[in-house]
Amino acid sequence: MDVKALVSQMTLEEKAGLCSGLDFWHTKPVQRLGVPSTMVSDGPHGLRKQDQEADHLGVNDSIKAVCMPAACATAASFDRELIRRMGEAIGDSCQHEELSVVLGPAVNIKRSPLCGRNFEYFSEDPYLAGEMAASYINGVQSRNVGTSIKHFAANSQEHRRMSSSSNADERTLREIYFPAFETSVKKAQPWTVMCSYNRINGVYASENPWLLTEVLRNEWGFEGYVMSDWGAVSDRVAGVAAGLDLEMPSSGGVNDRKIVEAVRSGKLDEAKVDLACERILNIVYRYLENAKPETPWDKEADHLLSAKIASECMVLLKNNGLLPLSKEDDVAFIGEFAAKPRFQGGGSSHINSFKTTSALEAAKDLKVTYAQGYSAGLDCATDEQIAEAVEAAKKAKVAVVFAGLPDSYESEGYDRTHMRMPECQNRLIEAVAAANPNTVVVLHNGSPVEMPWIDKVGAVLEAYLGGQAVGIATVQILFGDVNPSGHLPETFPRKLADNPSYLFYGGEGDKADYREGVFVGYRYYDKKEMDVLFPFGHGLSYTTFAYSDLRLSASEITDKDTLTVTVTVTNTGSREGKTVVQLYVGDDKSTVLRPVRELKGFEKVALEPGESKEVSFTLDKRSFAYWNEQIHDWHVETGDFTIQVGQSSRDISLTGTVTVKSTVELPRHYTADSIFMDILTDPKAVQALQPLLDAIRQTLAPSGDDATEAAKDAVSEDMSMAMLQYMPLRGVMSFGGSVTPEALQALLDSLNNA
Repeated sequence: MDVKALVSQMTLEEKAGLCSGLDFWHTKPVQRLGVPSTMVSDGPHGLRKQDQEADHLGVNDSIKAVCMPAACATAASFDRELIRRMGEAIGDSCQHEELSVVLGPAVNIKRSPLCGRNFEYFSEDPYLAGEMAASYINGVQSRNVGTSIKHFAANSQEHRRMSSSSNADERTLREIYFPAFETSVKKAQPWTVMCSYNRINGVYASENPWLLTEVLRNEWGFEGYVMSDWGAVSDRVAGVAAGLDLEMPSSGGVNDRKIVEAVRSGKLDEAKVDLACERILNIVYRYLENAKPETPWDKEADHLLSAKIASECMVLLKNNGLLPLSKEDDVAFIGEFAAKPRFQGGGSSHINSFKTTSALEAAKDLKVTYAQGYSAGLDCATDEQIAEAVEAAKKAKVAVVFAGLPDSYESEGYDRTHMRMPECQNRLIEAVAAANPNTVVVLHNGSPVEMPWIDKVGAVLEAYLGGQAVGIATVQILFGDVNPSGHLPETFPRKLADNPSYLFYGGEGDKADYREGVFVGYRYYDKKEMDVLFPFGHGLSYTTFAYSDLRLSASEITDKDTLTVTVTVTNTGSREGKTVVQLYVGDDKSTVLRPVRELKGFEKVALEPGESKEVSFTLDKRSFAYWNEQIHDWHVETGDFTIQVGQSSRDISLTGTVTVKSTVELPRHYTADSIFMDILTDPKAVQALQPLLDAIRQTLAPSGDDATEAAKDAVSEDMSMAMLQYMPLRGVMSFGGSVTPEALQALLDSLNNA
């Protein structure tokens, strides 16, 4: 289809109309020219296809579909191929249902455990989030169906989300909140990007030219169209100018008329409208020309796939040898989530599952008894319920308590106010553990929770929100049919107050200041050497692994080179299992504040007992760089970097060192107010400054012949030179008057041109 020619035949009114939705879920047709309408659908872990009259937040029913594990769970798999397979299945379902774009994945960073939408987001780490998102996108789009990566950008809270301004410095945005989007664009080229509701440093994302055009398109090379989140448009004309192509949902023609008026009055270049139409139609026809509504959608097969995925995502947080359970033992399943699992979050991603399988149903052929324990919907537990649970626990060899967060605790539209589980569930766990020391806790939640009972139970399995077949996966893990291999994509702090954003999260009024900067998640906890409940990357197995033979391809490279890191992994246990090899990089002596370590590579490896495999990683400039606000680019400082390989950010097995030399010289701009400390970090400037330094030392040189006096003079010189570090360059004029203003200016010229 010649899209440019098609747009050239449209009237201004038709073009303006194409830039907003027909209704809640469809793009507008242009019937005069035969341009059809296409449908988009909520996602990202399944289809929430609704009719035109349906709502956006999931109050009304959508079609029966398959609910896959949510992003909080799939990120824990650390498995790129697994999430790609999930994307392929969702892409097939979209083709079957004639959907052009599925709205997802959501890649916003988990800044705080309180964000109500954390269950939809992958991680506190931008590298992990980007890798998982790119794999998902490639999976969906391999079926010729588009994705809409969201919410661009810095949308890490639901509180006042449609008016709040996420205020963050350039480095924080570039290092933490942008990379998942950047990686996805560069590795997977999503068909669309959805802008967020919030402002960024005072400017709405929907009308931010720096965000939507300069960064997204000019820097990263995004080729598709940008759509608004539903109702995210403030100034539609400013949005078109900034690079917002499609407004969703329909504005009822109001904003279409504003676009027409702006063009006719000269306030908006019609070429911007043409470009928006071309971008939209490119995607419309990319789907239509590859539409395959005859694609089969085997929901039963996808149900089993959902179980497979969930089993790869669950994280064994604690195990004193209690797991796996024996199928010959009497086991008590306690807690309503055992019979009615919470497997997804609330809001626009809520799937109308065609079936669910609970753990109780999955274990129907085993020696399992059940006690309700609590009522999740009522958020309470009666004395009778707890007594019944305690009695069941006493009679069983092992008690398994299914607990977590009810639907009302986590949802799109509002944030949590604390990190606690319902008090009734905590009381239940305490009571059961007191009655039976062989107590296991299975958690269904989309974000970290406090665990006041952690020392009283024998094992904890984090199931996250594992999709409609979560019960199958849970029983497989508990009874050892599947060896757990998930690792935490986020840190579990001991309490909410430990979180780096604790003092600032939510903001004041419509200002949310990201004052913790780049120190989000483990970047903060590890720098602070703070005790945590469970660290980023943590995950246990029913077998054991050993890492050995760390090899670096070079001991010294430039920032233009790549470094290959190789490590050998061995299964030292007695059963097959998978481990996630995690590679972190740290800058030993940075002149800027940097984390102790940052994730720069990971691979999931399956090994038979006694088997070894070699795992390799390739590191490039970005692996060592920080965002330099002076040059507005990524920059590597010359120096030594540590290469750390392990099974979590706190479990580092192997460490190596590489020297990286920068090929980029930062611009110099020394003034009379520049202090000696800063100048002396610049080797070339030191050479130009050397005559002056020699003169200063001569002035301070020891003068006495007596050894004691000479020693005192030497100490005095050291102290004076130490204090000199903080002196501005203009201060040298006070040293005996030997430096004139003219000489100082000449010195500055030589320093800046060194």
